[in-house]
Parts: sequence; C-alpha cells; structure tokens
Amino acid sequence: MHLDAIPGSARTGGSPMDLNAVRDVSDAVSAAHLFIYLVPETAEEAAELGVTDRGPAYLAFRSAAMGAVPWQVTLAAFYNFSPRAVRAMAGVWDAAPPERWQAARFLAVGRAMRRVNVQLSDDHLAEARSLIDAVVAGADCAGKVLAAANASVPLPSDPLVALWQQITVAREWRGDAHLVVLADNGLGPCDCLVLHTATGRLPAALARATRQWDDEEWSAATGRLAARGWLDSHGVVTDAGRAARERIEVETDEHCAALWAPIGNAGARRFASLIAPITDAFTAAGTFQAVRGQSDLA
Repeated sequence: MHLDAIPGSARTGGSPMDLNAVRDVSDAVSAAHLFIYLVPETAEEAAELGVTDRGPAYLAFRSAAMGAVPWQVTLAAFYNFSPRAVRAMAGVWDAAPPERWQAARFLAVGRAMRRVNVQLSDDHLAEARSLIDAVVAGADCAGKVLAAANASVPLPSDPLVALWQQITVAREWRGDAHLVVLADNGLGPCDCLVLHTATGRLPAALARATRQWDDEEWSAATGRLAARGWLDSHGVVTDAGRAARERIEVETDEHCAALWAPIGNAGARRFASLIAPITDAFTAAGTFQAVRGQSDLA
C-alpha cells in the first residue's frame, strides 16, 4: 500500500509525518494566535490610530503585513468574507500606514500577554523559538500569501511577541493551504462558512456578523450544500457533511505535513506543548468565552 493511503501519516521529503502530530500542532498554533482578535488591547491600539470600528480594524491589523493593498486583495486572501465586509476597510491606510498598524498589533500582543501573565521560562522560550524558527526558515511560501507576508515582517525585540509572530506565520500558512483545499472541493467563500457553522465549529451569529453575507446569499449557500447532501432540508449538517468537513481538514493536514517536516513529529509535538501556556493564560482570563471550544476564529 502506498504510504499516502495509510491513515495518520504523510510523506514529506522521504520522511513520514504523522498527521495526528500535524493536526495537534496546527490546533496549538491556531489557539495561541487567536487571542489577538478578542482582547481589548487590540481595539485600544486601533483607536489610537483613529479607527474604532472593529471590522475595519481587524482587516487592517491582519492584512498590514501585505502592505497598503487595496481591499480587493485582502478579500482574495481572506476568502470567506463577503465583499461588503472587506470593502469597509477602505480608508484604513489613510488613517495610518501598514507599518504603524503592524507596530500597533505587536503592542497589543505584548500588552495582552503580560496582562494575563503568560508563563514561559527563558529556556522554554528559547527552545520554542529554535523549533518554530526552523519551521519558518524551511517553509515553502509559494501560493501562501499571508504566510509569506508575515514571514517578511521584521521580528520585534520583545521575545514573547517575536515568538507570537513566528506562530502567526505558521498559522497563516495553514490558512493559505486550507483555501486551496476548499477551492479544490468546490466550496466557495459563503458555502465553506455555512458548513463551518453547521458543524458547530464557529457560532453562526458571530460568522454572520463578521463576514456579512446577507440572508439571500446565506440561503443560496445552504441550498447548494443541501444539494450535495451535506445539509438536510432544515440546514442541519448530515453525516455526509461531517465526513466531508473532516476530509477537508485531513487534506489540509496533508498539505501542512511539509511545513512541520523540518522538526519532525517529536519536534511538532514538543512545540505544541511549549506554547500551550499562551492559550492556558488567555483561557484562564476568560478571553475565549465568546467562541468557547473554537481555535480558528479568523
């Protein structure tokens, strides 16, 4: 049997990567990155730049690494947002250039991590950096727009924030790969969001409020998924829909095996354990209550 057909493994550069290890480290990375979208420090830093609307601020912070791109480029990179949601960011680069948004993002990260008292010893921080630095250095960013943009950002002097930025590169790399898988499976921007919420991975109210697909668009996407047998007539996910969603995650894991190959299974699992205190601290602070159980808000 070909190795690619064996559940739980993938071949990268002649060495096997356990897809369970890939999934575990990917989940840990997403969880450690997530707080930036939920903490008050982010809104406070955006307000200092003159933007108080959460939507445009989110779009500016996350796309700042790409430079002063028009909103259409951000829409393409973010995929599951509606054009009307992303069009609202027009003018954010007039409020402040991307470099200031990036600097403000780093300020928010550092302030938040210290407010919740993230506990990482100097030794563990150095070990985590040695692992993630090898991953980022070896990452093939062809077709990975947000990952490449974040990898180009100079690392800040704050050690905790620098670690978080390297985590962000890995997080966006998986996100970029996920978009390829979604498109390959014929799931458009609204369709993938409807399926995501139907499987309980993201609250529908939050998805609708942030991505801003209207009732007609949401209904049309629901109908397309029902025609595929992935939702029933009431919009409830079917067994086939759950299986399809998991298959998409596995295909994404297969793409991401190459990302983590430089440190192997043991290194990936070790990195996941080393960055767990970030998620633990924000969980204890109640940061994730609005999206409890979710690790991939954005």
